[in-house]
Amino acid sequence: MATNQISWIAADWGTTNLRIWLMSASNDIMAHRQSDKGMGKLKPAEFEAALLDLLDDCLTPDAETPVVICGMAGSRQGWVEAPYITTPCTPPGLADATHVTGTDRRITVSILPGVKQIDPADVMRGEETQIAGFLASEPSFTGIICLPGTHTKWVHVSNGTIASFSTFMSGELFDLLSRQSVLRHGVQQSEINTEAFSSAIMDIKKAPQNFAAELFGIRAKGLIAGLTPSAAFSRLSGLVIGAELSALDLTAAPDGNVIILGADRLADAYATGLQALGLSSRKTSVETATLHGLILAHSQLKETET
Repeated sequence: MATNQISWIAADWGTTNLRIWLMSASNDIMAHRQSDKGMGKLKPAEFEAALLDLLDDCLTPDAETPVVICGMAGSRQGWVEAPYITTPCTPPGLADATHVTGTDRRITVSILPGVKQIDPADVMRGEETQIAGFLASEPSFTGIICLPGTHTKWVHVSNGTIASFSTFMSGELFDLLSRQSVLRHGVQQSEINTEAFSSAIMDIKKAPQNFAAELFGIRAKGLIAGLTPSAAFSRLSGLVIGAELSALDLTAAPDGNVIILGADRLADAYATGLQALGLSSRKTSVETATLHGLILAHSQLKETET
C-alpha cells in the first residue's frame, strides 16, 4: 500500500475490539483492519502501542497523520478520559474532542466525547458517533434509534438533537442467564424460532411483573412439558427483549419511525420483537453509520485547518 495515499485514520475502539479504516483525502477506504485489543484488555499506557500495531507500516516519518477515535478509548478506564456532553445535545464532534499527546510524532490523536443524561442517569460512548453518521443522511429525522448490543440503547432524536435515551443490560443479562444460571442446562444456542420468541414477547408484555417467574418457567417446561433446548433459547431471548420493550415509551416514534442500527441476528430479533407488538422498524448498517460519523468529525478538523 502506498502510504502517501493515506490521509487520515478512522477508529472505533470498543471494549472488546479495535477497528480502524485507512482513509484517503477524498474519504475513500484504503483498507480496513481490526484487532482484539479492546479497551477491556489494555492499561492506559498500552493504547498507543495497540494502535500502532495496526498502523505502523502505513505511517511516514515526515508527516503527521490524524487519527479520529470514537468509543471506549475515551472512557475512565481508557487511554484518556474524554468528558461527556450533556443531553439534550446534537451529537458531539471534533470541537468537543480530547486530544492525546503520545510518544509517536507520526500521529495526532483526537478522541470524541460520549454523551451523558443527568436524570435519569445514563451514559453512552461510541453510539453518539453512530447517531451522527445516521443523521448525516437523514438530518431532519425525528423518532427513536435503537442500537442493539450487550447494553442496548434507545435514543429519542428530534430534528438532529439527542433528546433523551435509555440503556438496557439485556444482552449481558441474556448471556448470564443462558451461560451461568440454572437455565444453562436446558438452553441451546440456535436460530431464533419466531413463534416461540414472539409468544414470549407477548407473555411478558401482558404481565411484566412475572419476569422472574417466567424465567424459571423455562426450566420447568424443559423438565416436564417438552420444551426443547432450541425453543428454550428463543423463549429466553423473547422474555429478556420483551421486558425491555415493555419498559419503553415507543409512542415517541411518529408513524412507527424506529431505526435499528444493526444488520445481524440481534438486530433481526429486535425487529421481530417490535413486529410482534405491531410496530414497524427500519434496519440500517451500524458499521456504515460509525464510519460516516467519524468522517463527519474529521471534516470538522479539515474546516478548522482552512
